[in-house]
Amino acid sequence: MERTTCCVVGGGPAGMVLGLLLARAGVEVTVLEKHGDFLRDFRGDTVHPSTLALLEELGLAERFARLPQRRVTTVQLPLGPDRSLVTVGDIGALPGRYNYIAMVPQWDLLDLLADEARREPSFSVRMSTEATDFLVEGVGRVTGVRYRTSDGRTGELRATLTVACDGRGSLARSLPELGLRRFTCPMDAWWFRLPRREGDPHGLVGGVGDRFLTAMIDRGDYWQCAALILKGTDAERRAAGLEPFMADFTAAAPWFADRVHALRSWDEVKLLDVRLDRLRRWHRPGLLCIGDAAHAMSPVFGIGINLAVEDAVAAARYLVEPLLGGAVGLRDVRAVQRRRWPTTALTQALQRFAHARVIEPVLTGRPPFGNPKRAKRMTELLTTSRWLNRVPAYFLAYGAVRERPPAASVR
Repeated sequence: MERTTCCVVGGGPAGMVLGLLLARAGVEVTVLEKHGDFLRDFRGDTVHPSTLALLEELGLAERFARLPQRRVTTVQLPLGPDRSLVTVGDIGALPGRYNYIAMVPQWDLLDLLADEARREPSFSVRMSTEATDFLVEGVGRVTGVRYRTSDGRTGELRATLTVACDGRGSLARSLPELGLRRFTCPMDAWWFRLPRREGDPHGLVGGVGDRFLTAMIDRGDYWQCAALILKGTDAERRAAGLEPFMADFTAAAPWFADRVHALRSWDEVKLLDVRLDRLRRWHRPGLLCIGDAAHAMSPVFGIGINLAVEDAVAAARYLVEPLLGGAVGLRDVRAVQRRRWPTTALTQALQRFAHARVIEPVLTGRPPFGNPKRAKRMTELLTTSRWLNRVPAYFLAYGAVRERPPAASVR
């Protein structure tokens, strides 16, 4: 019979950070990752100051700095006269060493975390291994998982604690007692790439057109672009052709007009089905959910990955001692949800506000914030108040609460 102390389902940022922290503290950890590698395109590649500070505490700052990356210090939106770009969040003005967002391919970050974790004798990661069901005993306690490998082999892995880090398609979300709560989401997103030219703006740049919103992430030699569309209109808009779409895009971001033909077919445009939801309960005996498995976030503010990492840090801090003691009670997993729930709820409330007051009105041809005068006042506040300008910057950098890793995990 295969057995481990903690079975982590999913090798994304939350799963790999949790696995590394627990293994460094001496906990036996097995991570199951259904893919054969970490190479997935159009994933969140933003590493925010909170995560950069964590990497420094873990002794990984120098190795991370050697990864190919682009540093972003400003958030710009077309709020000025004639839709000129205005800085609404200056992360570079924040105090501290890490006053920027690092744009790093997520697979590079995950490879770094996995390589470091493999140095610990109590850590193992099984690639191409998908958890297919939970093992349940007694009065409903989860005691591990059944799994299937890419070559068709099946097996069972028993564990003192199973942690679901497998995203919004998590196996745990099928458990009715966890109570998935969904929120209305007005948009989906198209992801694609366009070349970057000398003289282009820098940082995170937004664009607004007629019933059209876009966000562009500066990746050095190219732009990672997102176009927001009304939810459920993907097939209809694709049928209309690329030319109308690119016309809308260049109306929102005119400085892209010289490279619209770089996008050659719809095959280069990937659809993200945007969701916003969370579990009412993140746990049951023997099971804990964190990251997107517990709360799927909107791409608004781009902080979903960093929330997941903070979940993992908090979970490690609360669970190291019970796991080393060989018994994890309901009180222990409840403590993780109590710690992380306020930050999750606040972030989702802000995202819902942005959906209702900005995104949906623009996509349906109505003025944001209810009327043009109110939108103008909000713009003036963001652009003239130095203090208010730093609020979105700090929230992007650190979220609502900063988490510290267990002392035993720090190098």
